[in-house]
Amino acid sequence: MPDPSDLAAVWLTLRLATVTTLILMVVGTPIAWWLARTPSRWKGPVGAVVALPIVLPPTVLGFYLLLLLGPNGVIGQFTQWAGIGLLPFTFWGLVVASVFYSLPFVVQPIQNAFEAIGDRPLEAAATLRASRLDAFFTVAVPLAKPGFMTAAVLGFAHTVGEFGVVLMIGGNIPEKTRVVSVQIYDHVEALEYANAHWLAALMVVFSFLVLLALYTLNPTGKRK
Repeated sequence: MPDPSDLAAVWLTLRLATVTTLILMVVGTPIAWWLARTPSRWKGPVGAVVALPIVLPPTVLGFYLLLLLGPNGVIGQFTQWAGIGLLPFTFWGLVVASVFYSLPFVVQPIQNAFEAIGDRPLEAAATLRASRLDAFFTVAVPLAKPGFMTAAVLGFAHTVGEFGVVLMIGGNIPEKTRVVSVQIYDHVEALEYANAHWLAALMVVFSFLVLLALYTLNPTGKRK
């Protein structure tokens, strides 16, 4: 049976994943739209920066975020000036780190969905005197709905499975920054295999449901 610390870690992880996903959907959508539509020569470099967390070791990303969020970092100095305080080893520090780490898993599905729309629907909207903003919300977004759903599922799942980045930024503070992945690590380190097993099994079931949702949203072999 799970102990209270396990349940606290599960609740914190779900809260972190929910907040992070909501922020990523707001932040990632304009980035994805720009990457899908721009002819700028900066598309390649910007796309590479967005995708960097996919190939960058989590501890490397966590280390540099820790420097940026720390007392001598650019973000850390700003948060202190704004009266927010320092973000490392807090829940909102985890959120900032998770947004950076899961960004490509939200941006890329939405970008692919926008690119698949093509120009004709937007040109048709323009002939009906729809503004660019109207065309975006009434044409592009509805047509890209599968991409948004995939992005939300991937962003949420990727945040739930984080370990290196959240450990670097949040440490291991019970009920404040200790998420499920860190809790499993603690159980294994303490040879508490029974507790580690149920949490690990929970993650396996969750991962299966995520993949099932993705295959349901984007079935392969579908013929038009």
